[in-house]
Amino acid sequence: MSEQEHRILLTNPEENPKERVDRELSELLQGLRVQSTGVQVLFAFLLTLPFSAGFSRVDEFGKWLFYAALVSAAVASICLLAPAVQNRILFRSGLKEIMLHRANELAVVGGIALAVSMTCSTGLVVEVYLGATPAILIAAGVVLLSTWLWFVQPLLTLQRNRGRIADS
Repeated sequence: MSEQEHRILLTNPEENPKERVDRELSELLQGLRVQSTGVQVLFAFLLTLPFSAGFSRVDEFGKWLFYAALVSAAVASICLLAPAVQNRILFRSGLKEIMLHRANELAVVGGIALAVSMTCSTGLVVEVYLGATPAILIAAGVVLLSTWLWFVQPLLTLQRNRGRIADS
């Protein structure tokens, strides 16, 4: 891809700043819709878990994993739903740029909380059936994979391409 083609991909010269913010906010909200659905399913599952027959087999370590998973799923749900709720409250206020930056920050916090919830949920299930050591190992794998794919890899990509982005 040529430098010129890359610049066109990063910026649309026919898009004014208002159109850019509209597009970016729309793209972000669409991504959050996808994420929030998954978080809500996980959260609902965790809310019902204590009422299931097998929950009595969960030991003290497993209960701490459960509490961490439940609370982080609640935090993720709140953070990932907040931009849509705020968008409705701030509708036609002329504050889309602020909403865009805030929504991006909430999406990152929601992603971190989701990673914690998924890690703890996975650890809980493995701990109940295989014990604490396999649970810790598998949970470590989940946290490493989610950290790499969701945060480290995109940050490294951003860092490597910062010069190109600044030039456009």
